[in-house]
Amino acid sequence: MYRTKDYILLFFKGMSMGAADLVPGVSGGSIALITGIYERLLNSIKSIDKKALQLLFSLNIQDFWKHIDGQFLLTLFIGILTSIFSLSKIISFLIEHYPIPLWSFFSGLIVISALIILRDINRWNWGVILAILTGTLAAYLITGLPPTSTPDALWFVFIAGAIAICAMILPGISGSFLLLILGQYERILGAVNQKDLLTLAIFAIGCILGLLSFSRLISWLLKHYHAVTIGLLSGFMLGSINKLWPWKQVISYRLDSKGLQQPFLTENVLPHRYLEITGEESLILYAALAFSFGVFLVLGIERTAYYINRK
Repeated sequence: MYRTKDYILLFFKGMSMGAADLVPGVSGGSIALITGIYERLLNSIKSIDKKALQLLFSLNIQDFWKHIDGQFLLTLFIGILTSIFSLSKIISFLIEHYPIPLWSFFSGLIVISALIILRDINRWNWGVILAILTGTLAAYLITGLPPTSTPDALWFVFIAGAIAICAMILPGISGSFLLLILGQYERILGAVNQKDLLTLAIFAIGCILGLLSFSRLISWLLKHYHAVTIGLLSGFMLGSINKLWPWKQVISYRLDSKGLQQPFLTENVLPHRYLEITGEESLILYAALAFSFGVFLVLGIERTAYYINRK
């Protein structure tokens, strides 16, 4: 039975997921896994099934709400939406003006999270090790894909939502990054800032359909192949560091919808070569502090959740 303080904590977990999903390269699914609500989230989403619809259409609202774990979902998604609408401009500002500390912070967060998650594996075998390596390689290759030019039509917004939401609940592969690859990231972020309800509604419908389908697959894998699936998810997180690497050389640019130049293709470089290549300070000390803050933040969240769950 959830208490008031549990729902307050859940709301902030939702806000953390929302903030992560705003950053291309960071997954809200990673935050869910870190904070210990991942499997409950999947179970709650996949419970929106035929029985749930029957209860809803028969106006048996109380049983419907209980069946889908509605209070959990509502609290979490209120936190996610609060974060998206309140932090979108801040995240955009940090990406533009303080990219190295921001990416360093998320790198620390992801690395320590992947290691913590691996502790859930009780029995190690070659299958688990192969899953970790496979997940790491897959995420590395996916995060190396360049953005593409795609249709501006609303039907593609729907498709982008269905694809991106799969990554938003998949640790390590960012839904925002997939939107970037699909050429829809700026459009959706702009729709949030400008309150473009039509675009957001079509995107949300795509997300809902994709979410209902993909959550069932991940939940089934966790139930039947828990250790291997955890290894794969951890690998996804480790491989995503390729995208989060703070020091990048821009190889080519593109024009956004406002006619401004934006990085198109980038290449990771070592910190000591960053100044030489770009003419900008590498900010190694700030990067190290931000990385450490990400590590200690995750450890603090884990300890806090542990003591709360004990009470």
